[in-house]
Amino acid sequence: MRAFATMLVALGVLLAPAAVAQNQRTLDGFVAEANRIPLNATSALRPSAHRLKGEAERAFRAVGAEIREARTAGRTPPACPPERIELNPRQLLDHLNGIPQARRQRMSVTDGIRNWMASRYPCPG
Repeated sequence: MRAFATMLVALGVLLAPAAVAQNQRTLDGFVAEANRIPLNATSALRPSAHRLKGEAERAFRAVGAEIREARTAGRTPPACPPERIELNPRQLLDHLNGIPQARRQRMSVTDGIRNWMASRYPCPG
């Protein structure tokens, strides 16, 4: 779980939050805000970066819970990450930007994180 914390700090530096709560925000809105944030250390000092960090943490925790629940129930989880994962914020944002906008408009931030995890850490077939 420390790896999740490390990657979330990196995410907080890269991405900025929107004023709308996560349950109301689409992935498209999240990505649009993130694309406007420069990749520099001063971004971490913004209060908005702290709010985004919280949103990202909730999304990663939700996907982590889905993975644990699926494994406990004997189902194939949405992704099969190793115990420790590495996150490159630019690669994550590139992946999210690669999802067609029409689809991002119907997805939550959690859906986007789940999509990234599944593409990066697919379960063996």
